[in-house]
Amino acid sequence: MFTLRWTAMCPISGFFQSLIVIVTLLLVCHAVLVKSMMNISFKPSDVTVYMYDTITVEYNATSEVGDTTECLLYSEDTHIAYMEKEYWIRNLESGSFNITGNFLGQTVISCKDPTTNIKVTNDNVAVKCLRKQRLVDRIFTASTATLVAIIYINFGCVVQWTEVRQLIKTPIGPGIGIFGQFVTMPLITYGLGLLLFPDNPEMRLGMFFTGVSPAGGASNIWTAILEGNIELSILMTTISTIAAFGFMPMWLFTLGKTIFRDADLEMPYAHITSFVFALLVPLGIGYLINRYLKKTGAFMGRILKGFSSLLILFIIIFAIVTNLYLFELFSWRIVVAGMGVPWLGYFLGYILAKIFKQPQENALAIAIETGIQNTGIAIYLLRFTLEPLHADLTTVIPVAVAIMTPFPLTAIYIYQKIRQRWWPYKKSDEVDLCKRESTSSKNYRHSHARQDSAVACLS
Repeated sequence: MFTLRWTAMCPISGFFQSLIVIVTLLLVCHAVLVKSMMNISFKPSDVTVYMYDTITVEYNATSEVGDTTECLLYSEDTHIAYMEKEYWIRNLESGSFNITGNFLGQTVISCKDPTTNIKVTNDNVAVKCLRKQRLVDRIFTASTATLVAIIYINFGCVVQWTEVRQLIKTPIGPGIGIFGQFVTMPLITYGLGLLLFPDNPEMRLGMFFTGVSPAGGASNIWTAILEGNIELSILMTTISTIAAFGFMPMWLFTLGKTIFRDADLEMPYAHITSFVFALLVPLGIGYLINRYLKKTGAFMGRILKGFSSLLILFIIIFAIVTNLYLFELFSWRIVVAGMGVPWLGYFLGYILAKIFKQPQENALAIAIETGIQNTGIAIYLLRFTLEPLHADLTTVIPVAVAIMTPFPLTAIYIYQKIRQRWWPYKKSDEVDLCKRESTSSKNYRHSHARQDSAVACLS
């Protein structure tokens, strides 16, 4: 009986013995690991450094192990911040080291064993690398604002204000544009953000802020270049900018809360107000020039297309040159996001216009107005809402959108030029077309209205 009982208990006893041995080994390893960890106090432990600048951090090391204990400082991401030389920290030693910022982002400076590459301390330095505001950024902003003001004076010389009043009386076109701008685009950008950046709320925020922004002033320029209804385009841009006072807070405080629930957002009403005045004042100046200085107005109308093309080219090239650093953040998802926002806007805006049986020049203006977002306001909102580091990182989305926006429109422009060169309309067909448009009351330019030779230039 005794023998049987001993035999039955042996497996259980062996199991408990093995368990005791394993636990003992774990405790010993933990004790050795804890004793081997150095205590290093960094001052400061959180630093902010600008790209290509250097900052100094002091340290004080203590350890319960012998005096020979040493470790090597390292950066977890040298692309963001690095140390120009190797820094060794030894037990019971004080000193300092330099950290140089390299690119936007966050990283950690810590200490490791040089032979095993194992981290030997729980203490570290949290590093944020930011971008400085440069003189070229201010020059770009000022020059772009000046050129856009001049182009809007040209628009004021071109616009047939009687047609604007007619469009207000029958607001089907502007209504389609507002629906596309403030219903379709926010939903598109929200959905694309979830699809492309499910684990990156900052990029989703950049997309959503772009989608809820009003139409961009470039829509009027492209409408003029592609021979759309410029009166309808300017009216929609003006209405869209004013409507942004209500629609932007509505979207940001409803659907936007699902992207970040704890953000304390404030609407930049002063910025949007200044944008409205920046749009309306040059238009008013152009109207006065066209009314009282007809020769000057006619000249400004004649140079509208060429000046608009140069402005678009200037903005694209200058924007790319001044924001070259953002291309390091580009990935295939950001490229797809940059294409998806405006290109889907063009397509859906055009489809909506055709569903409501709008003429071709109206459909073109509505499509352009829907697809082109005011990325400047999106960037401003991101910088106003987020801390500098996250603001710089998230602005890659509106910059990508701005870069990808012109490609389909440029393709249409090239197609139009090729068609005009190789398959031109006959003069008699043009006359008949003008007669049909005038009799059907769908001609928004009136080839013989007033003395605006600029309108003939756009026709």
